[in-house]
Amino acid sequence: MVSAATIRMQVESALARKIPSALTPQAKMVRPVAATGIKALDDVLRGGLPIGAVSELVGPECSGRTSLALSFLAQVTQAGKVCAWIDVSNTFDPLSAAAIGVDLARLLWVRCGVQAGRVEPTSRHFSLPEKYLAPPSIKKGLHGGGFGPHPRTEANGLSTAVSGLLHPQAFAPRCAEPQRSIRPKQQTVEPVRYATERTVPVARSSKPWTRMEQALRSADLLLQGGGFSAIVLDMGSLAPEFASRVPLATWHRYRLASERTQSSILLLTQHPCAKSSAELLLRLYPAAPLADETTVFTGIQPHAEVARQRFTQNESNVVSIRKPPQRVNTASWQSRMTWAGRR
Repeated sequence: MVSAATIRMQVESALARKIPSALTPQAKMVRPVAATGIKALDDVLRGGLPIGAVSELVGPECSGRTSLALSFLAQVTQAGKVCAWIDVSNTFDPLSAAAIGVDLARLLWVRCGVQAGRVEPTSRHFSLPEKYLAPPSIKKGLHGGGFGPHPRTEANGLSTAVSGLLHPQAFAPRCAEPQRSIRPKQQTVEPVRYATERTVPVARSSKPWTRMEQALRSADLLLQGGGFSAIVLDMGSLAPEFASRVPLATWHRYRLASERTQSSILLLTQHPCAKSSAELLLRLYPAAPLADETTVFTGIQPHAEVARQRFTQNESNVVSIRKPPQRVNTASWQSRMTWAGRR
């Protein structure tokens, strides 16, 4: 009787040209890690974020997602390496990055939707319509729980609005006035090639998918060129229905490219997109404000949970007969404002 090992060898030899090692599972690969600069999170991740893999940082607004990515870039740039930040919604703030410790001379900022030779608004006032953005989280408390504007600014422009209502012309009858019809401006359409090599007509506008095309093409160029130790793809301001339109083959191609170039890819979203192509899935929850002072906002306290992590290295090669204790997969830390100082 032929043994199972002999049958497996015959099958693999027959399929060697089409499917190499068809019945042999792929060996596990424990990747090196890079510290994030947050001790509580590095202890949970057993060193930091993996190198040469895709890591997803998923969380809503004000969850510490961007500050975590900036802290990681600060550690990488201070080591003398070059990084890149692909900004889909044009919301990156260089001043905040420099305050955390990022070396801006070693950071490439790719602004999607910005034309060459054209003066664009600042990063805090981008031109993307609000209907394409994810709705902000509800903030409880007086005037937004410390996040809202000062009460005195709420009455700005009130006198002008009241005087306009009381103007005599405001009460004039306008029912008989002819209404001028306005024809909507037609948009020009041209074929644009997607990341999946499909040719479909796309209008020239500021829609998020047009910005996503620029971001995906920029990431392809950076990965093909090499030399970047970390690449951050920031899609945190887009709604999940637009960020999920990226094909899974694109994330699989990024995973293979990151393994070849040994660069860490950080994907900032509000909903998981990379699926099985991500080596690490870190889910962040809405951060709680610090209550050190009653009238001064001093910072936030983010909370992160490791939803998926592949091929973690065991602390010891000895296998115990007893059931091992469950490993802690959550971490909390404090992010203080500059004016609060160290405590």
